Formats: sequence, structure tokens, C-alpha cells
Amino acid sequence: MMLLNILIIGFSCSSMASEVVENFKAESVVPDVVDVAPKAKISLIYPGNKEVNFNELTPTVVRPQQPEVKWETDPNKFYTLSNVDPDAPSRATPTFREINHWLVVNINGNDLSTGQTLVSYRGSGAPRGTGLHRYIFLVFEQQGEINVTEIQNLANDVTKFSIRKFAQKYNLGNPVAGNFYLAQWDSSVPERKQ
Repeated sequence: MMLLNILIIGFSCSSMASEVVENFKAESVVPDVVDVAPKAKISLIYPGNKEVNFNELTPTVVRPQQPEVKWETDPNKFYTLSNVDPDAPSRATPTFREINHWLVVNINGNDLSTGQTLVSYRGSGAPRGTGLHRYIFLVFEQQGEINVTEIQNLANDVTKFSIRKFAQKYNLGNPVAGNFYLAQWDSSVPERKQ
């Protein structure tokens, strides 16, 4: 019976890992945002019990407040959490790739309150008529605490950010966990002045 439980747990973890890898490849998150898909899945739940599971959500659901976020972690390590939209202004013409929607570093375990927020959470805001955008969440395991030098620039200019370059600069390696949802414009998104 013990061997059966071990096999079931092993299959479940393997299945979850392949789910993340398959979805990241199917939606071209690999190679558009990262070179290697994470093996673990981030649990993301918005108010109203709306779960992120590589699905489509509306800005009405994701704009009001940040989701509850959890991932498998070592409580003695530090992590970086990122949320980017690589499809600005649209997936067909991503000239502003990537928009930085959330960036927190030096998170102890997965307790976000212990981290240093470099970019505060901003829900989906795809402009009208630009189709579906991918909103990608990534977690990186840090080698130790990091001292981010461009804090002011990150907070003031959220366009043309690259989580790949950020991860390289701060020696974060490949993401250890990930998830994403798709969203397009709805009436909760403020109209942009052209």
C-alpha cells in the first residue's frame, strides 16, 4: 500500500509538472518570456474563488486586488515573484514587451509580506481591440537576498521590462514555478488616451 501511495504522489507531481511545461509551450511562453518552463505550478486564486489555471479570466475578476499566491518552497530560502504581460500592445505586435505587472523580491518562503515590492500589483488592462493577452506569473529561487539597483526605474517605467534579463542580472536561474491566465479588454479597463 505504501508503494502505491508513493507511485500515486509521484504520478501526480509528474502530471502537474508536465501540465505547466505543456501550457507554457502551447502558448509560446517558452520562448517569448523564458527559455525553460518551470516544473511546478503556482497556485493563484482571485477573490470569489476564481482560480488561475492556464484559463481565460476577465479584467473585472483580476483588477480589484492581487490573488492569493502559493507555491512549494523552502522556508529558509528567498524567492522572486514576477507577473508580466508580453503582449503589449497586442500579441501580434508586442512592441512594448513586456509590461511589468508585479515584481516582489526577497520573499521568505512564500510569505509575500516578507518580500520587497519593486512593482505593485496591477491587474489586466489590455486595450480595447487588442485580443487576448497572456498574464504570466513566475517564481525564481534566489541564491540569497538580492539588492536591486534599479528600483526607481522599475516602479516608474513598467514597459519594455524583461524578466529574462532581470533573472540573468540577479543570477536567479530558471523559474521554479509558474502559471498564467489569458485576458482581453472588458468594460472595467479604463479607456486609454491615444
